[in-house]
Amino acid sequence: MIVDCHTQAWASEEQLGQIGPQVAAWMRLQPDAARSFERERHPVAEPVDRAIVLGFRSRYLGVDIPNEFIAQYVGRHSEQLIGFAGIDPTESDAVDQLQRAREELGLVGLVISPGAQDFHPMDTAAMQIYELAQRWSMPMLVIHSEPFTHGSKAVYAQPMLWDEVCTEFPDMKVILGSMALPSVRETAWLVGKHENLFADISGLFNHPWMMYTALVWAQELGAIDKLLFGSGFPFRIASDGIEALYRLHQMVAGSNFPAVPRQKLQSIVERDTLRLLGLGGAEETNSDSATGSLIGDNET
Repeated sequence: MIVDCHTQAWASEEQLGQIGPQVAAWMRLQPDAARSFERERHPVAEPVDRAIVLGFRSRYLGVDIPNEFIAQYVGRHSEQLIGFAGIDPTESDAVDQLQRAREELGLVGLVISPGAQDFHPMDTAAMQIYELAQRWSMPMLVIHSEPFTHGSKAVYAQPMLWDEVCTEFPDMKVILGSMALPSVRETAWLVGKHENLFADISGLFNHPWMMYTALVWAQELGAIDKLLFGSGFPFRIASDGIEALYRLHQMVAGSNFPAVPRQKLQSIVERDTLRLLGLGGAEETNSDSATGSLIGDNET
């Protein structure tokens, strides 16, 4: 069973605000992914069995992918897709949005990005969101790479800022997207330190040397078993990401550079991510999904 924990969807470029032109440029560089996205092959993209679809909002950058759209998108294929709500803690109604996403829309996790939403991870408003996420057992994915643009605040995207958050909220499950690229060594250390902190490897596939060093560090720091597979779809299709992961050692073949055991690479791809995140086993999630029952037949 392969779970892709980092995929995205949107209905129009207008929903992407300031990052729209950058996303359009990326998509032109990934024609295969763009075609898959346009044809809505997302829910049946081989070899992935289940995929988490991430919403996103940023008042600061003008991004507004409605949580209603994410719920409808995953609701049409609730056996395969799982929805996470995009929440911007800087919005005055962020708590209400999270409650509605959980109780009415059937979204089971949330997505934030301090760098793209212009707030410090320990901001008081953000801590209100963390408290609810912990209370409601909603895992949270933190976007560190896409969507990033000129206006994003790199100072708020430093992974070390999550050390205090995870100490204050030890039962909240957090995924640092793309291993908080480029600070992958710090991420590996943090993931090894905090029981409920994970990282996905989306975003690393376009940087082979960084991916190699990141996984070696994770192996050395005892964090390799807490790395999750994420493709970054639609910027990359899952099969290409898996192939790149299995080619990890090509650039150091014949050298004395350390290697990550192949079974460890395989375990990243085949990890039961949903169970780790408290969402049930890969076969169980969405069997009684509120998303499927409420809006499974709706159109966008």
